[in-house]
Amino acid sequence: MVKDINSEQEGRYDILQNADGEILIIIKYREGGPENPRLVYDGGPQALLYRSRESAVMLDAINDEARQPLKSVSEVLMVEIEDDEVAREYMVPVRIVRNLEALSA
Repeated sequence: MVKDINSEQEGRYDILQNADGEILIIIKYREGGPENPRLVYDGGPQALLYRSRESAVMLDAINDEARQPLKSVSEVLMVEIEDDEVAREYMVPVRIVRNLEALSA
């Protein structure tokens, strides 16, 4: 499934949580708008952001402290930054799976 999508690694990103438990993920801006985006996560060190049929972003090395909060929300606010400015923001549902690696098999 994942092999057919243009997937790239996100080398630098931030995951932030506010006092209400809501999560914000900041990534670099990408061409092409998100179409029915989903964040697929299994509670481990990686999450996969499906932006569209043609574009996916792998978030690697998720900090241990961010894993449980990320697994506990139903959606996150995704913010794309270009030249230190907010280029786009959108809500993304979080889909919890048993094993993220099994999806790419």
